[in-house]
Amino acid sequence: MPAREPTPYAPSATTSTAASRRCWPSCFRRAEIDLDLDLDVVIVGGGQAGLATAWHLVRLNRRREVPLSFEVLDDRAHPGGAWQDGWPSLELFSPAAYSSLPGWPMPPWRGAGNPSAAHVRDYLIAYEQRYDLPVRRPVTVTGICGVGDTSGPLVVQADQPQGRTERRAQVVVNATGSWRRPFWPTVPGMRDFAGTQRHTADYAGPSSYDGLRVLVVGGGNSGAQVAADLLPVARELTWATQRPPRYLPNDVDGRALFEAATQAVAGHGGGVAGLGDIVAVPSVRHARDHLGLRSTTMPARLTASGACWADGTERALDAVIWCTGFRPALGHLRGLHGLPRTNGHPATLQDHRVVSSDDERLLFVGYGDWCGPASATLIGVGRAAKDAADQAAAVVDGLVDG
Repeated sequence: MPAREPTPYAPSATTSTAASRRCWPSCFRRAEIDLDLDLDVVIVGGGQAGLATAWHLVRLNRRREVPLSFEVLDDRAHPGGAWQDGWPSLELFSPAAYSSLPGWPMPPWRGAGNPSAAHVRDYLIAYEQRYDLPVRRPVTVTGICGVGDTSGPLVVQADQPQGRTERRAQVVVNATGSWRRPFWPTVPGMRDFAGTQRHTADYAGPSSYDGLRVLVVGGGNSGAQVAADLLPVARELTWATQRPPRYLPNDVDGRALFEAATQAVAGHGGGVAGLGDIVAVPSVRHARDHLGLRSTTMPARLTASGACWADGTERALDAVIWCTGFRPALGHLRGLHGLPRTNGHPATLQDHRVVSSDDERLLFVGYGDWCGPASATLIGVGRAAKDAADQAAAVVDGLVDG
């Protein structure tokens, strides 16, 4: 798809008045549009999942007589998604060639190892600009009304600098990711600990921990990468995991993870979990093989000055970093009390995983395998984004035809 598509949102000369209202040329006059809108599709979230879905809508519009009108609402002040919050040494699991969104390959990475978080951030910024995607920010979606009631449109409630607004949409695509919702475990003594406690979401690099005694908690990729990051600078580093780390073979990267997730959804293989928990990126591999990075069991509790273990071991600590994962950032759906859930997330159709089992107009992209194989990754989100765009078009066409 070439860069800078010419007026992908503009109506054709034969479009009806009603259709014209639905097909305003957002890429040319976004600033002129009233903030309360009737749209075909609202995408909540302007990170990789939201941008991939928007790209597929643009692509669909090239083939449609009546284009779909849509907006992307992003609660961040700047483009780049969650990658703008990554710590300096954070890197992808795969080379740039295998870490691209649909339509435009990620530019080559000239540094050592795999692309950095900053490289991904810059790629997402350029991607959004390249296709002139209709992203509004900062707009924080606070609620969605009308789910389950097909007699009217969905109503998207939002806050932005100009005040509260509402948008009426035939379809809402949730693409908010999980970075805004870090998971904090409950460990006895957390409130008593006098040192600093941070989550991966707030980790900004090793400089603040130079010479400190640090406990890193978590046996996944973020725990391993943060522990490897701190090992050279911390006075004493303790890496606590629930079970011994399971490293993937050194030659396994994001390409293999995507394939494993795809096969698992199709009923073949054990998925990503069957391969291991930690991708041995160069920094982690170096810390493990040359700097002596090893894990210990989880502490039984924290104390005012450190942590103690079930065997009586005590260690003094200055800081704890909780690398304990994230949950889908779907607080804007909190008011939907009747929304079916399974395993802690909204239930979706087994044969169409992006679609809510409660309402075909409510879609989910980019949260993990439950809404598409490897959909939380750059390489995997494109397929789920296409499914969502196709579903959105089907819903709108059904409403228009009816």
